Amino acid sequence: MITTLIRPAGDMERVMKIICVEEHVIDPGIVRASMAALSERAGYVKDGGVYMPGGGTGPEEPPASFKGRRPYPRFKTGVDLALDNIAARIAEMDHHGIDMQILSYSNAPQLTPATEAIELARSANDRLAQTIKAYPTRFGGFCALPWQHPQEAADELDRAVSELGFSGTLVIGAPGDTFLDDPRYEPVLAKLNELKVPIYVHPGIPMPQVQSVYYAGLRGTVSSRLSLFGWGWHNEAGIHVIRMMLSGLFDKFPNLQVISGHWGEMVPFYLQRMDDMMPREVTGLSRTITETYRAHVSVTPSGMLNLPHFEFTHKVLGADRIIYSVDYPYLSNTGAREFLENLSIDQAEREKIAYGNAEALLFRT
Repeated sequence: MITTLIRPAGDMERVMKIICVEEHVIDPGIVRASMAALSERAGYVKDGGVYMPGGGTGPEEPPASFKGRRPYPRFKTGVDLALDNIAARIAEMDHHGIDMQILSYSNAPQLTPATEAIELARSANDRLAQTIKAYPTRFGGFCALPWQHPQEAADELDRAVSELGFSGTLVIGAPGDTFLDDPRYEPVLAKLNELKVPIYVHPGIPMPQVQSVYYAGLRGTVSSRLSLFGWGWHNEAGIHVIRMMLSGLFDKFPNLQVISGHWGEMVPFYLQRMDDMMPREVTGLSRTITETYRAHVSVTPSGMLNLPHFEFTHKVLGADRIIYSVDYPYLSNTGAREFLENLSIDQAEREKIAYGNAEALLFRT
């Protein structure tokens, strides 16, 4: 069990614990080794501009359109903070009342050369494990995997969870040129099922053949952002989870659990529509799509702390399937605690979202 932090003197009342599960660090080795493939497959990334989505003229200066909403930092600010600056990270967490972060690499090891992928993933996991070991009440982790080698990836998942203390894994985009429903990735899914740990299906660059048709051809910055954090990678991450459901993976691996950011990457909004248009008679699944989703997918806000998003997700999925996240350091922790504290829900549900669901999923004994 994770203990509540000791708050500053004078704050005598019990303060609700908060665990955030989509909080990133950067591994320089994976960055260097993946740059060539990233440039070849998604050269448009460089056209996205120096600010994170929403713009802003500094780390705490949102544009006028963001009045009353959380500010977005400069991209370089986020990168600098993600480069293993643990002291600054903990100070920021303390300042905004964040008790624990589940750390993950925001780099895609599947874009590294296949000959280097296994060692790069192992080294990255070893480094992150050292941070977790040094601050066990402040950090947990999702491991990186060498997706180019599915059996070795399953072995590394086993090592990372069983020996290093990780809580699961996170995949940045598709693990290769297909999604996780491809049979080649079954060794990893079988290991997740065996270990009873989740996989966080995080957005990544869209498939090149999709990006070139759907998102290219507009002004450079517009195409880049439409392809990525403006729409494209959310749509792709949502399709990823939908394919996992429709392929029957959750019937085959009943312990498999997925975490999906950005309020479910559009999927919750269309669950009823998919049930209507793809009933069990069509899918051949043991449950409806909505039933499958509610049993196997937890969603997080990824820093999109917008009340209508929460209210819809809460109504469709319920508090048991919402886990908190900020997407630090690419988004600011500013207002994260206040958003939770001001939600019109009872305290039991608030605590499930703040930390209870995360503890139950990530720290099983």
